[in-house]
This record gives sequence, C-alpha cells and structure tokens, in this order.
Amino acid sequence: MEVGRKPFQGVMNIVRFNWHFYLITTIALTTIFFFANYLPEGLKPLLFVGTALAIFTIIISLLVSYYIYDVSVLYELTWLPDCNKRSILNVSAGFDESSDYILAKYPGCKLEICDFYDPIKHTEVSIKRARTAYPPHGATISVTTESLPFKNKKFDCTLANLAAHEIRNEEERINFFIELKRVTKDEGQIYVTEHLRDVNNFIAYNIGFLHFHSKSTWLSTFENAGFAVVKEIKTTPFISTFILKKHGNTH
Repeated sequence: MEVGRKPFQGVMNIVRFNWHFYLITTIALTTIFFFANYLPEGLKPLLFVGTALAIFTIIISLLVSYYIYDVSVLYELTWLPDCNKRSILNVSAGFDESSDYILAKYPGCKLEICDFYDPIKHTEVSIKRARTAYPPHGATISVTTESLPFKNKKFDCTLANLAAHEIRNEEERINFFIELKRVTKDEGQIYVTEHLRDVNNFIAYNIGFLHFHSKSTWLSTFENAGFAVVKEIKTTPFISTFILKKHGNTH
C-alpha cells in the first residue's frame, strides 16, 4: 500500500478548511483601504503598517504550514520503531491523516483506529469541513475521552497525532491519558505529536498558538497520568513528538 500526498495538499487543506478566516480578513483589509482616505493623515501610516503586518503574518503562517505539512518528514513517522506484527492504537480528534501512512509503512501491523470527536464539544467549523472532505477511515471506532472500549494492556504502541490538544479541560485530558496507559502494554510506548505553545509557533501562527498547549502543560499531564517522558523529538521546529512510557519502564 502506497500513500502519496498531492503538491501543496497540506497548506491547501488549511485554506480550504479555514476559508472563512481568509475571506473575513480580505474583506476587512479591503474596507480599511477603501476608507483610508477619510482618516486623519496622522493615522494613515499606522494603518498601512498594521495592514502590512497582518498580511505578513498570514503569509508566514502559510509558508510554515507548507513546510510542516508538505515538505517535512511529519508523515514519514520516522520516530516509530518497526511495528509490523505489533498492535497499534491510533487516536484522532475529527481529522485523521496518519492511519493510512501507518498501514503503508507497516502493512503487517494490527491497527485499530478511534476518534473522540464530539460535535457538541468540538464545534470548530474547520473540523466539520475536514470531516466532510476526508471522512473517517472505514475502520474508525467512535469513542469518548472518558472510556476507551479496549481491554487492558492490549496495544504495543499508542499514537495520538495532533489530536490530544483538542481536550481543553485539564482533568479530562489527564483522565484520557490514564485511559491510554490502561490500554497500552507495560512495555509499550505512547507517541504524542503536537504543536507547542512556544515562541516558534507564536512566530508562525501569532495568537493562533494559544490553541496549543505549552510544553509544561504537557509534561504536567503526562506526570499526573503516570507517564515518564523517554524522549522528545522535534520533527520540525514547530512540532514535537513525546515518547512516553509508564513510570518504572524508562531507560
């Protein structure tokens, strides 16, 4: 099984799923320019500087997104060990771009896919558009963050790719990771891939970086759920993958 990505697929998806933001921004900037001549002369330089910064910010965010989702090795899953003949749980939150790549890389694995997307909790229109454009994998099981329908210690590897940040409540997030710990074998590992609320992502996404959790928040979540961080891998300067093991199993 071979999975290929179309040129500019990642960045075009971002525009496609968030077109309302770009439309509103375009209308706002057009309106500002239209009424610029009616403003006092002293305000015009500030207006043009602010407009230039807004356009520059959008361009930077799209360029960074192109780098992350279209150029980098994000989807090559380079941090995963050989998972053929191993049981894998892949967790998503409304938009799953990794399961097909896992199956392509490890055709002999036993993959189970679950999605904790809840239209009542997760009301972002971008996720709804993504699910319309890319329906969930046929084998996907709908789950809740409170209880995963799998037996104890079932999986060798558990993956949460760009998903767990959607759990905004701290207690719910900790309980979710406790569930991941329960369904993962004692010698197994959990791989959590996320943007971080840090300087790099602020430069890339401006206030949009607030949608991500800080590294300290993640470390606190992992600690409270009974995990130790074996390693943090920077797939790009904007993406981290945390490799977790249950306490007492680090090396």
